[in-house]
Amino acid sequence: MSDQANLHDYLETLICKGLRSVKVGVIYSKLSIKMKSILFIVAFGLLWLCGCTERLPDTSIHFAIAQAPINLDPRYATDAASERVNRLIYQRLVEFDAASKPTPSLASWQKLSSTQYRFTLRNNIASFHHGKPLTAEDVKATYESLLALNDTPHAAEYRNIHRIALINAQTLDFDLTQPDADFPARLLIGIMPKDLIKQQHDFTHQPIGNGAFEFVSWQRRLTLKRLRDNQLITLTEVKDPTVRVLKLMRGETDLMQGDLPPELVQYLQKKPDIQVKTAQGTNFSYLGLNMQDLILKQLKVRQAIAHAIDREAIIQQVMVNNTRLAEVILPPEHYAGNATLQHAEYNPALAKQLLQSAGITLPLKLVYKTSTDAQRVRLATILQAQMAIAGIDLEIRSLDWGTFFAEVKQGNFQLYGLTWVGIRTPEIYSKVFGSQWMPPNGLNRGGYQDATLDALLLAENWPAVTARIHTQLPYIPLWYEGQVAVMQKEIQQYSPQSDGNWDNLATIQRSATISNYAH
Repeated sequence: MSDQANLHDYLETLICKGLRSVKVGVIYSKLSIKMKSILFIVAFGLLWLCGCTERLPDTSIHFAIAQAPINLDPRYATDAASERVNRLIYQRLVEFDAASKPTPSLASWQKLSSTQYRFTLRNNIASFHHGKPLTAEDVKATYESLLALNDTPHAAEYRNIHRIALINAQTLDFDLTQPDADFPARLLIGIMPKDLIKQQHDFTHQPIGNGAFEFVSWQRRLTLKRLRDNQLITLTEVKDPTVRVLKLMRGETDLMQGDLPPELVQYLQKKPDIQVKTAQGTNFSYLGLNMQDLILKQLKVRQAIAHAIDREAIIQQVMVNNTRLAEVILPPEHYAGNATLQHAEYNPALAKQLLQSAGITLPLKLVYKTSTDAQRVRLATILQAQMAIAGIDLEIRSLDWGTFFAEVKQGNFQLYGLTWVGIRTPEIYSKVFGSQWMPPNGLNRGGYQDATLDALLLAENWPAVTARIHTQLPYIPLWYEGQVAVMQKEIQQYSPQSDGNWDNLATIQRSATISNYAH
């Protein structure tokens, strides 16, 4: 019997009979070592699941997510889950069209001069969730409060703002120190109420915006209320992907998105009561490098790491459908994309030669940090095995998400794996690689410094910028991960988006009137 068939039987038995079933052990013994590694972590999660099942209200739509948000203050949020939730709670001045060009959201704009932009709020804007109307004063207060903060990585993005001048309740001017033709595309911070900013309200844990969803509570799970129909949406962190699948099969959750190994996706596609929807993705996965590390400073070492990874094999065997090779943060179809960049071939022999020519004694020992997410650990293990062939001894350190992300932000790493999510503008290259954008006021966490790249960034020569990054390898590009959403059959009007956002929670519906929850 094939691994896929054995996996199917294994999951079916777990769902129907539980952990104590003799058949579970029999089927598990038939799985290959590769497949057993996928399921090894499941036992602990299932013990928790079987002992702690809590029936949730049928009127809510339950969304099981791999990582809980960290910070719901849009001035501080940088993790993907926080950004996705904040899009639901707050509204921004600007959004983006299908071509990633800025388009009006809360406001339209005029370019009065190379250093002055006028924004005019549209009519009939929804009030803030605490009842106050949103005016130009709130926009001014939001951005001025951001500029006054010293501990947010977003502040550097707005240093060019010299003054914000109110014209009337619907209009305000942004005066800049230097010309910036792309300034409107930078105004992506959710607008917050001026009165609560003055009161130093705790937006991190009790956000108040004017978006489609109102914050209700956040304890074990985050609960939001959709204002147009009072539909409750609960978001619950379930880190292990197999436990998420089991919760879906047992009717304890309605929806999950992303962070699933392909074996589980294939298993779910065969279930008549489950919908699986996929889409091509644009979120960029990469290996981050500490460019202050004496070994990783050497270009030949970085080139060796790139040639030591068989990305195509990983995509085919481990990633979901619609995942594709990546070279730089923005995909080729983006207006600032670069389709001319060549993929680094998998060549472990060449990787060894590069290391030896750099004076490295093999094996080269490197430390790779990742989260405890099962799929992330699995990828780390595959990278470890591939790099070993090229003479690289990769030590894996998996940390809980909060600790891992904190260490990345502090630059406490040699290598790490992460994904840039929802990136729309090419200014990301300045934030991540510009010499002036070191933390805490920027996102250059690897400490990369390159005067040539700085000049190209200043000129906004994006083809040259991406070519330089591709040549110098301040990170190791991996792939644009395909998007997948899995849901109960009666869930309607929800599809995965290319950047993985959760915006379709604004339209999601449950069609069935009969409860789907297990009894």
